[in-house]
Amino acid sequence: MAIEYWMRGPVDGVPALLQPVAHALLQAREEINQLMEGFPDALLWEKPAGNAAPGFHLKHLTGVLDRLFTYASGHLLTDEQMAYLKQEELPSSTVRELVERFNQQTDAALQQLKATDPATLTDFRGVGRKQLPSTVQGLLFHAAEHTMRHLGQLLVTVRVLHPRSA
Repeated sequence: MAIEYWMRGPVDGVPALLQPVAHALLQAREEINQLMEGFPDALLWEKPAGNAAPGFHLKHLTGVLDRLFTYASGHLLTDEQMAYLKQEELPSSTVRELVERFNQQTDAALQQLKATDPATLTDFRGVGRKQLPSTVQGLLFHAAEHTMRHLGQLLVTVRVLHPRSA
């Protein structure tokens, strides 16, 4: 396995305080791309032991990055984002399409990190219809940890469904 992203040095253009977020997102992208290489589309929506399908995790990873970074930028979700949320568990697309959408969302998140003024990290941001309290920093770090949590679940599910030889 290649050296982890956090050990590769700073990500160009990302403020120092946001390097852990960038490293986590880049690590997740690298691992997802490797993990899903050769994974059959026919197994994308299988739910081993009733657990979430790989397709759900891939769609959710993309959607949650989009939603949390939207809140971090101080915006409410659009109707399109709400519709995406409601269909994350519905079978669609191919492995390649879902991985590419995640890659694109990761690129957008990295661009937003680069544009984030560190002086705004403690600024209040409301989350959801109830405008639950968070901060820019809290939302960005939650996006990173939530991404890694679902990567772990995806990793186990994929290996159960499609064991690979060592």
